[in-house]
Amino acid sequence: MISKDAIFNIKSDAEFEALALDIFRLQFENNPVYRSFCDLLYRHPSDVKQVRDIPFLPIQFFKSHDVVCGQNAIEKTFTSSGTTGAATSKHLVTDIALYQESYINAFKHFYGNIDDYAILALLPSYLERDGSSLIYMVNDLIKRSQHPESGFFLNNLKELSKIIEQLEAKNQKTLLIGVSFALLDLVEQFQFELSNTIIMETGGMKGRRKEMIRQELQSILKAGFGVDDIHSEYGMTELLSQAYSKGRGVFECPPWMKVITRDTEDPFALQPANKTGGINIIDLANINSCAFIATQDLGKVHDNGQFEVIGRFDNSDIRGCNLMVL
Repeated sequence: MISKDAIFNIKSDAEFEALALDIFRLQFENNPVYRSFCDLLYRHPSDVKQVRDIPFLPIQFFKSHDVVCGQNAIEKTFTSSGTTGAATSKHLVTDIALYQESYINAFKHFYGNIDDYAILALLPSYLERDGSSLIYMVNDLIKRSQHPESGFFLNNLKELSKIIEQLEAKNQKTLLIGVSFALLDLVEQFQFELSNTIIMETGGMKGRRKEMIRQELQSILKAGFGVDDIHSEYGMTELLSQAYSKGRGVFECPPWMKVITRDTEDPFALQPANKTGGINIIDLANINSCAFIATQDLGKVHDNGQFEVIGRFDNSDIRGCNLMVL
C-alpha cells in the first residue's frame, strides 16, 4: 500500500522516480483499463525500468471508460464541462482526501498558508453546472481561509469590486480566481490598482467571448487590475493535482507532478526539453485512477522542469483548462 505521506513528501527526483515506478506496477495490476492499454502495447512491468518507459494513457479514455484502480467504492465523480452533445470526461475518485491533500499542499507550496488569504471566486460558468473539480477545490479553499469576505460571485460584479477595494485598503492578502471571460467583464466595468491581490485566471471563454491568445488576454487583465503579473492555474477533470504560473504563462508543478512532452507524430516517443510536443502528465496523486496521462494539449518543457502550454491538437475538442488556442 502506498501512503499519502509518500506522495506529498517527495524531496528529490530519485524519490519521484521510485514512487512513479511503484505506482505504475500497482496500476498495471489493479486498473483493468490501464492494464488492457499496456497489454496492447506489449509494455509490462518487466519492460519498465525508468519513468520514460511508462505508457501514458490517452486522456480520451476518461470519456469512454471507467478509469479506476482497485475495488474501493466511488466517493466522488468529477465531470468535465464539454460542449453541447459532446461526450464528457468523468474522474471516479475513490479517496477524496487525496484530492484535498493535493490542492492544500500545492497551495501551501506555491502561496503559503490558505488562512492568510481572502479567497474570492469569479467562476460563473463552473457554478452553473454540477461535478466541477475546480469548484470543489475553490469551495474548500474558501472555507479553509476562514475570512469573512471569502466567497463565490456570480453576476454581482459591483459587490465584488467593492470587496476587492475594501480588502486592498486593509492590506489584506487576497486571491481572486476567475474564468477568463468573467475577469474581462470585471475590468471592463471597473478599474483597479492592486498591490495586495493576486489575480489568477483559469482560462476558457466558455463561448461567452472570442478566444484570444494568452499575451493579449493577460495584457488587458494586467492593465485593468493594475498588477504586474497574471497568475494561472493548470488543471483538469482527469487530474487531482494542479500546476501554477506566477506570470508569463510559465507553469511549475508541485513535487508529486511532472510534465513530459511526446512527439506529435509518434505518441510513444518522448522528447527532450525545449521542444514543442504533446503534453504527458505524471500525477502521483492519481494513485486510484491513472497517474500517467497523455493529454491533448501542446506545450514545451524547459530544462528546469517548468512548462508552457502552447495550444491544442487540431482534432481535439476545446475545453476550459487554461487553454488559449493559438
